[in-house]
Amino acid sequence: MKKDQKSENDTDLVYQLDDKPATGEALYAGFQHVLASFVGIITPTLIIGGVLGLGEHIPYLISMALIVSGVGTFIQARRIGPVGAGMICVQGTSFAFLGSILAGGLLMKANGSTPEQMLAMIFGVCFVGAFIEILISQCLTKLKRIITPMVTGIVVTTIGVSLIKVGMTDLAGGVNASNLGSWQNLLVGGVVLSMVILLNRSSHLIIRLSAILIGITAGYLLAYNMGMVNLGQAFNQPLFSVPVPFKFGFDFDWAIFLPIAIIYTITAIESAGDITANCLVTKQPVEGQGYLKRLKAGILGDGVNSMLAAIFNTFPNTTFSQNNSVIQLTGIASRFVGYYIALILVVLGLFPIVGSILMTIPKPVIGGATLVMFGTVTAAGIKIIAREDLDRRNLMIMAVSFGMGLGVMMVPEVVSDMPKILQSIFISPVTTSGLVAIFMTLAMPKHDSGDIKDQQSSGIDHSLAQKKA
Repeated sequence: MKKDQKSENDTDLVYQLDDKPATGEALYAGFQHVLASFVGIITPTLIIGGVLGLGEHIPYLISMALIVSGVGTFIQARRIGPVGAGMICVQGTSFAFLGSILAGGLLMKANGSTPEQMLAMIFGVCFVGAFIEILISQCLTKLKRIITPMVTGIVVTTIGVSLIKVGMTDLAGGVNASNLGSWQNLLVGGVVLSMVILLNRSSHLIIRLSAILIGITAGYLLAYNMGMVNLGQAFNQPLFSVPVPFKFGFDFDWAIFLPIAIIYTITAIESAGDITANCLVTKQPVEGQGYLKRLKAGILGDGVNSMLAAIFNTFPNTTFSQNNSVIQLTGIASRFVGYYIALILVVLGLFPIVGSILMTIPKPVIGGATLVMFGTVTAAGIKIIAREDLDRRNLMIMAVSFGMGLGVMMVPEVVSDMPKILQSIFISPVTTSGLVAIFMTLAMPKHDSGDIKDQQSSGIDHSLAQKKA
């Protein structure tokens, strides 16, 4: 039943969580959610496909990314048994896994693996890794001592920093491009970057949410007029994409698995934050047994959806945070809108021509958009860290974790003499910084004497300041 119209407060809801909007309203709200998440769903696939040279497989992989995102969104909204938060938790390909997937793929490529062998390995380790997130969903509260906000913030920041190089390389023309850094590439990438920045300053939320999509569209048109787009093979695709379980086979390697396993742990914690934010905007409790049950079901849904992603040949899924803003914008919190979002994404994914056309987007266009997206990931990590008390202990954890993680990224030769399995783990800056942060969190007591003295000194200084005032 329709509720009273929204008041001046944008967070008031026209439709509550279990209300059923009319088809037209639900479909319109669903399109807005797709608009906000579409680029995020397809971009990781475009980047992985480009860097690893997956060529003709990219359109199919994009189709599978869209279909699995649709199915995953439906599962979260419908809540099948214990799986799913029962809210609009739009699922999409996670950027967090990019670094580890690329590192593992490039290692295989250097050893002579074919694209099919790389994909079999990537999807194999991602399938097994999904069970880690499934397990974490059932014992989330017991991991608070290990996966603290400080650890999460360090890992998220390192993910963003490590991916910025990928975004900047694409903006300049792409890996091994003959015209890397040409004025044409920089112009197109700069236009996309500028448009995203300008549109993000808009007072209209829907324009801000669509900034990256609009920027990519404008950049694509500019690149087309400059002769940088080749549509020759774009329409040479089969009519439908048929999901085939493990189409490329199944393989597994512990050396490639371990870094991915760590990212699954971190994304579970990130998803907990996104689901909590969703509870807030949909007027649901954020404490108590009901909240914990929803949280566990939502993270379990993320794990199950990532398992489905691996089975159906795409990369791990996660809950997208930007869609919470769409709920605030429309005032429609009804989980039934998730059904329409799922339908739109699946329909888009069934037609491989969509992926084929997206594959023609020039690298500078992708780079101009992803540079902002990866920078946003970095900023999100810093924001998480900033909420913590930056005492001597936390500053030391940050210093050593960033030093080790980013140090490995800048000087990868430092691990060249390690055994192969250790190389594959520590060559990833995200894995290195995450492991160091976890180790130091456990090894350094939270309230050692130095921290207590710092806190006492800070308290005295604060008291003196108040007296002077």
